[in-house]
Amino acid sequence: MSELSNQYPTGALQALDASHHLHPFTDHGSLRQEGSRVIVKGEGVWLTDSDGNRIMDGMAGLWNVQIGHGRAEIADAVATQMRQLSYYNTFFKTTHPPVIELSEMIARLAPEPYNQVFYVSSGSEANDTVLRLVRYYWDLKGKPDKKTIITRWNAYHGSTVAGTSLGGMKAMHAQGDLPIPGIHHIDQPYWFGEGGDLSPDDFGLWAARKLEEAIDRIGEERIAAFMAEPIQGAGGVIIPPDTYWPEVKRILADQDILLVADEVISGFGRLGEWFGSTVYGIEPDLIAVAKGMTSGYLPMGGVLVHDGIAQTLEHEGGEFFHGTTYAGHPACAAAAIANLTIMQDEGVVGHVRDVAAPKMAAVFAGLADHPLVGEARTKGLLGALELVPGKPDRTRFANEGDVGTICRDICFQNGLVMRAVRDSMILSPPLVITPDELDWMGTTVRKVLDETGAELKRRGLW
Repeated sequence: MSELSNQYPTGALQALDASHHLHPFTDHGSLRQEGSRVIVKGEGVWLTDSDGNRIMDGMAGLWNVQIGHGRAEIADAVATQMRQLSYYNTFFKTTHPPVIELSEMIARLAPEPYNQVFYVSSGSEANDTVLRLVRYYWDLKGKPDKKTIITRWNAYHGSTVAGTSLGGMKAMHAQGDLPIPGIHHIDQPYWFGEGGDLSPDDFGLWAARKLEEAIDRIGEERIAAFMAEPIQGAGGVIIPPDTYWPEVKRILADQDILLVADEVISGFGRLGEWFGSTVYGIEPDLIAVAKGMTSGYLPMGGVLVHDGIAQTLEHEGGEFFHGTTYAGHPACAAAAIANLTIMQDEGVVGHVRDVAAPKMAAVFAGLADHPLVGEARTKGLLGALELVPGKPDRTRFANEGDVGTICRDICFQNGLVMRAVRDSMILSPPLVITPDELDWMGTTVRKVLDETGAELKRRGLW
């Protein structure tokens, strides 16, 4: 028996949790029957639950724990800051040293020319800010009819009213009579799921030209922005074909339409550069960030604002009536500074680019021959395994999502957090993961796939 099981009585904690805690994105009836998983410790890429089980955090929390769990330097930086100034707002022409230092640091790390950051507390709030900001910008430019924002089906831009509306998750839209007006969705560049008989390159062009068709139909004079993740994360690690982003850039080159990159997941190193926009040669006007900014140690997000837009706000605008109480929170800024300092001092982004990402790609390539795997794809430290009943056919299992859920649960039983999106199995480990740990991950995933196949046969599903 682990000493942790004596320190943390799992059953009692689960009962209290069920009595008083409503979880996000959860079927609470099912949760109450099964009981919560109680995580009590994190160290590096590993978690420990209340029964003493060691689990690899294959999702880096929620895509965000870049430097791994348990870094005392961040705890120390936050404690020091809270002893000096635990909180003050950044409203009413007020600031403080941590947010000043962080802003300068982010401006140095960001591609040119992004020298201004608007702070919030989450990725959802960052994308709310994007909605407000792009419409306000066009008002200032004397084009108040430019209100429509084009986004993609199956994209995820947060779970607030604006974030859900900007996203393309139809199940989320169904709860709350969303989306709000002024949002137009186009097809996603998901070749494996929707590419049909087209080659990936041809499909990438086809998907990009859906943006061109939308512009022609709606009218450039009514469109404020096109918003997209460099890689769709929560949608299932949808890595666009190589032709996609160059064609989007071509389409937007002669259009008076802003480009917004949602880098809540891809920002701060996950793709082997500080920003995913650099990886894909995207030149956005606004970049939404969060997650990796603090490695999840404290909540913080923001919008990186292109100098041209920032100058418009400064010289042509009055007061921008938008902001949140905790924008630029000093303790959160201290956590972000410590996190980004660690990432720079320890060469974390270079580790992703030169070591971890190539190793993860090799691990996934080794899983591609499994009879359940229709496609194994990676980019940086993002990866997806498409589970299919009969390869090379890309046909899905009946009752899509059931097989993914079975595989996910077997994953937990084998000491690995792997997320299921429909019947795609997703991995996004901390950026500090080592080659040996990636080998362990690959060996464990193969075991999970074997056990999943056996369970599907037992249930008559395969």
